[in-house]
Amino acid sequence: NFIVSAVWCSKLSKVFLCVCVCVCVCAHERLEEVKLQAVRDDNVQLVTEILDSLNNLPEKDAAVAELAKILQEPHFKSLIEAHDKVAAKCYEMPHAAVNSDASMTSSLMPADAVRMIGIQKKAGEPLGVTFRVERGEMVIARILHGSSIDRQGMLHTGDIIREVNGREVGSNPNELQELLRDCSGSITLKVLPSYRDTPAPPQVYLKPHFNYNPATDNLIPCKEAGLAFFKGDILHVVNKEDPNWWQARKVVGGATGLIPSQFLEEKRKAFVRRDSDTSGMLCGTLTAKKKKKKMMYLTSKNAEFDRYELQIYEEVAKMPPFQRKTLVVIGAQGVGRRSLKNRLIVMNPLRYGTTVPFTSRRPREEERDGQNYCFVMREEMEKDIKESRYLEHGEYDGNLYGTKIDSIHEVVNAGRTCILDVNPQALKVLRTAEFMPFVVFIAAPELDTLRAMHKAVIDAGLTTKLLTNDLKKTVDESARIRRAYSHYFDLTIVNDNLDKAFDKLQEVVERLFIEPQWVPVSWVY
Repeated sequence: NFIVSAVWCSKLSKVFLCVCVCVCVCAHERLEEVKLQAVRDDNVQLVTEILDSLNNLPEKDAAVAELAKILQEPHFKSLIEAHDKVAAKCYEMPHAAVNSDASMTSSLMPADAVRMIGIQKKAGEPLGVTFRVERGEMVIARILHGSSIDRQGMLHTGDIIREVNGREVGSNPNELQELLRDCSGSITLKVLPSYRDTPAPPQVYLKPHFNYNPATDNLIPCKEAGLAFFKGDILHVVNKEDPNWWQARKVVGGATGLIPSQFLEEKRKAFVRRDSDTSGMLCGTLTAKKKKKKMMYLTSKNAEFDRYELQIYEEVAKMPPFQRKTLVVIGAQGVGRRSLKNRLIVMNPLRYGTTVPFTSRRPREEERDGQNYCFVMREEMEKDIKESRYLEHGEYDGNLYGTKIDSIHEVVNAGRTCILDVNPQALKVLRTAEFMPFVVFIAAPELDTLRAMHKAVIDAGLTTKLLTNDLKKTVDESARIRRAYSHYFDLTIVNDNLDKAFDKLQEVVERLFIEPQWVPVSWVY
């Protein structure tokens, strides 16, 4: 076997074959002297002796010199060392009886498969490992990425724990968790390895659209292992093997923890009533009290369907600083969004611009086409609406009004960010790579604050109308928009002071040009 291996590895030199023959002849002579057991793993020493003999020859010809050179080649030495290691390995199956409750995999393991592993644990530090019972054995169910166990690299998912510090672990995962929690310093584990390779952590980043607190979650297998987060945080998901519980950490730093998977959270939220006006919904299905009414999905009616969208996670990617194509300002009527929009354009007209709305009404005497409005024939406008050339449109006092999509592209192509003041329903169309919006929600303050602000405007002589009922509608409408469309918002500003609200808006949008941004992954790939 040794000769065949040597010839197969080199096949280059007759002298090399001679070396192999010499080695084997010497090995055979040694076998006769000291029997088989003594020469299993001493061929390296044998080659060294042959090399010494060649160097002690009184006369050396070219063949002897080449032979000595070959014996000192690293590849030849590695071949001999590998042969010795293989020859010294014991491949015999253990004769001890195998426990009938053990798995088939463990029953076929050699006797040295069960290993004693030492790990280190600080007092009070969680190990970041959970267990499950399989066929009476305590198996590692998961190891949290970045935890103490993961950093030490001694244990892997699927390993079977037999003993802890010489004490049998039993078959209760909770008791094992408590036992390990009380340990500190050096811990000795008796383990049957699974021999699984640890998969590389996936590069998946998610932005959650809900708040999560593991301390109040009755479904999580270990509350201490949970990761709390808020809506809008960026999470790096490092393990998605478990269908219900993913492992993630915040990109701003911190330990890895468990978060509910998309599948689990969808099931949980499917049984939660979204709004108080969904009395006809029960556990995600319509009750049979009223006759079902068929309804087509119309753009003008899509707010009815928006209430039942389940927004859980959104996959995002990190981009270097860049100029957004559009800046979308959303808010209830009367909250001050138009004032903020116009003020931003006046402050920096070279960086920001806006569209001119289209209308089918006739221009008044003081109006010029392309300034306040673009005036077109009703027939032309209806044709463009049918061909989906308008971002949004509506009819007032018998005339059509709307924002044309081409007018947005004209501002963007001029190198400016197009500021849009649109209905929230338009966000479905805008939030794509075509428009790359930064969405700002201008929220109404508390009703008392809004009344005080409105009174200050009246006292300043800017208006004479006291809009008490309209102010209440503004607050209610603002709350409704926040509930229905908050998953689209990149920034929320409560407009309780117009100057402070503008300073906040300007500060944030200016940072977009100098700081990296997290955007939907569909904008990148």
